[in-house]
Amino acid sequence: MKQLFTIGYAAFESISSFAQWLHYYDVDAIADVRSVPYSKFRPEFNKETLTDNLKKNGIKYVFLGEYCGARIDDSSCYVDGCVDYTKVKETKKFKYGIERIVNGLANYNISLLCAEKDPIYCHRDILICRNLKLHNIPISHILADGKLENNDSTEKRLLKIFKLDANELFLTVDEQLEIAYDRQGKNIAYKLQREEVID
Repeated sequence: MKQLFTIGYAAFESISSFAQWLHYYDVDAIADVRSVPYSKFRPEFNKETLTDNLKKNGIKYVFLGEYCGARIDDSSCYVDGCVDYTKVKETKKFKYGIERIVNGLANYNISLLCAEKDPIYCHRDILICRNLKLHNIPISHILADGKLENNDSTEKRLLKIFKLDANELFLTVDEQLEIAYDRQGKNIAYKLQREEVID
């Protein structure tokens, strides 16, 4: 099995510095997990432009936002107008997206791509990596300074945010981690705008 990374393009000044770090870590495939693969502020990361740029750098591109994006088109995944990650992970689409990533790791060093700099504030970690962990896949996050943070360290930061990093008499570390993931999922989950309707 190859390696799995995540990266947020907002951390990088240009598409060339973004590609540089991908090369540095031998990433040869990007799995774009944005629901909408376009940016008003960073058009160089729009799907078509990004695909062309990555191709020139010998990196393959696949769009998985339909399966693993933060904005879900399934009304059963919303609670009070907000996406519920515990419901998303049970959908066929999401499971299919996870399966594609796992299968892709047989041949490619893959990086999940989204916008946010810090994985703790992005569904690529709080939803997707949380579920990829169940496949015993080691995960590393490429941070804004280009350094790698392994997922265990990311989870320690997550626990600290919710003050769940102390020894607890009645909860195991895994149970504390589940609580932290659930809380952060609620904090960052997509919320429907007033005019939006999901069938």
